[in-house]
Amino acid sequence: MLLNFYKSNYMEILPSPSLAPYIKNYTLVTINKDLDNEVFYPSGYVDLIVNISEGAAATIINGKHKDTPAIELLGHLTLPTRLTVAKGTSVLIARIYPHASALFFSDPLSEFTNYATDMYDVALSENRELYNRIMEIDGLPNKIRILENYFLQQLKKNETRLKKVSILQTLSQKFLFDYQPLDLPALARHSGLSERYIQKLYLSNIGISPAAFTSVVRFNKSLQLVLNTPQSLTEIAYDCGYYDQAHFIKEFRKFTDITPSAARSSLIKNGTDFQQAVNVGF
Repeated sequence: MLLNFYKSNYMEILPSPSLAPYIKNYTLVTINKDLDNEVFYPSGYVDLIVNISEGAAATIINGKHKDTPAIELLGHLTLPTRLTVAKGTSVLIARIYPHASALFFSDPLSEFTNYATDMYDVALSENRELYNRIMEIDGLPNKIRILENYFLQQLKKNETRLKKVSILQTLSQKFLFDYQPLDLPALARHSGLSERYIQKLYLSNIGISPAAFTSVVRFNKSLQLVLNTPQSLTEIAYDCGYYDQAHFIKEFRKFTDITPSAARSSLIKNGTDFQQAVNVGF
């Protein structure tokens, strides 16, 4: 495992080689000030979140409030989401690549979309034991090892799904690099798969349709340009495959309920710590 330290509130650990194709990173985030009803940005990943402090947090997805439990699975977000969290709250996040989520969870991933699921409701005994083991051991690397063992066990249990995961990874590469609107008939012709099968594959194993996945990928590309470049909204719109600035703003608001300009102002003004707290930059 490799450790990267950014600031006192943020630490990233890379997964072991055997899990690196499926898990992007493990991240410890500690909130340094109270946050109230802040925009929470969709990442395009599925996150397993462990609350390793006594702090309190809650997500509000499409207006529905959900307190953060001991262990939470945050599925894909395609609806406006807000975050409220108390100062001092620390969470350990395992960020799972979208194509690989089905390797670690038995239920169809669509059941977790736009929802923060209490993992005790999924498998009480298994996840309570996992949480207790994480909390009983000292040191972040040791906590990560327990998580890694859990993922390796799930991977072994679901290894028959590896072929579908490989297909999804191949299909998704196109979306990750060209940011263009989905052409499902062309994707079907190129892959030799039927449109219906591709739709089913995405819904069951990623949790959202191919079109929705494309939209999330484009949104995240646009968000990085909004945050890290001085480009105009029109330039960003064309770079990310939107028809024009109006289309870009409409799609951005669909995910966040705010404009790209408002996001740029808030994220830059509040700095890196705030960005990480609201799911940007890792």
